[in-house]
Amino acid sequence: MLDDLIPVLAIVTLFIGLPWLIFHYITKWKTAATLTTGDEALLEELYQLARRLSDRMETVERLVAADNPEFKPSRLTQIQEMDEQPLRELDRLLAEKERTPK
Repeated sequence: MLDDLIPVLAIVTLFIGLPWLIFHYITKWKTAATLTTGDEALLEELYQLARRLSDRMETVERLVAADNPEFKPSRLTQIQEMDEQPLRELDRLLAEKERTPK
């Protein structure tokens, strides 16, 4: 009796259990690779914070330059341009995202 059950169990495992297991983990991998809405909201908040901080630094540089004639913000402006390059790329991506219909 047990000898008759082993081939049936092997066939069920091969044709039902194994594909289920494979598709289960494929689904898990696909959902884990995407950003959740919470992640997107956090990224948006961090982006806005980075923009505000950048604007504040620019304001501070202008104020210091106005008070101190020896202060040369041109070097800092070049560094700022390099720092803001990723922010401009994010601006472009956000504008592109807003243009696409949902």
